[in-house]
Amino acid sequence: MTPPRIPSPRLLFFSLSALALLAALAGGAPHDLSHSKAAQPFPEPIASLPAASGKSTVVLAGGCFWGMEGVFESLKGVSDVVSGYAGGSARDAIYEKVGAGQTEHAEAVRITYDPSQITYGQLLQIYFAVAHDPTQIDRQGPDYGTQYRSAIFFKDTTQKQVARAYIDRLNAARVFKNPIATQLSPLSQFYAAEEYHQNFIARNPTHPYVTAHDLPKIEQLRKQFPALYKP
Repeated sequence: MTPPRIPSPRLLFFSLSALALLAALAGGAPHDLSHSKAAQPFPEPIASLPAASGKSTVVLAGGCFWGMEGVFESLKGVSDVVSGYAGGSARDAIYEKVGAGQTEHAEAVRITYDPSQITYGQLLQIYFAVAHDPTQIDRQGPDYGTQYRSAIFFKDTTQKQVARAYIDRLNAARVFKNPIATQLSPLSQFYAAEEYHQNFIARNPTHPYVTAHDLPKIEQLRKQFPALYKP
């Protein structure tokens, strides 16, 4: 269990805040935005999903779901983002267990979007370029454990194929200094996290963990993908 992310619950702000601030002072910017060495623009997927009407969903994991939620909530065409758990059983979908690394779950987000406004490929582009560092194995920044793994939970073969092709393209182009560690896992079920985790950044914009690790991602999104950014 990582020191800055105490298991029960994250609303024990004082311990979390002190450790996050110490990490910032010791190591510079806690969220390392330098994992990509690609020139702008960040490569797009070659393949994409067929055009669809109505709403679609995708479930992605990439470390703490607070930051993942904040990034994808800031995209045009995204109507809802829910923080939760994927990869484990219903009885284990409890933060105290997940946060302590006692389950098979990953912290994840379920993104509901309009394919006529933003594509699955564009969501993957943001996922790899901004939302997290896909080269880290079972960790993300100061948080470590399988619950913080990088994973795409695909709901059908097409989602899997598009994601696999994109990962292969990014690796072949050597976009990152290290190979992409993102897992492709079938989505069996997604479980919404506790209410106090939902819309966490919007409700706690000055929390030290948020200001150190999450707000820099949203700022990077605004600068790198202004056409997709939703203020």
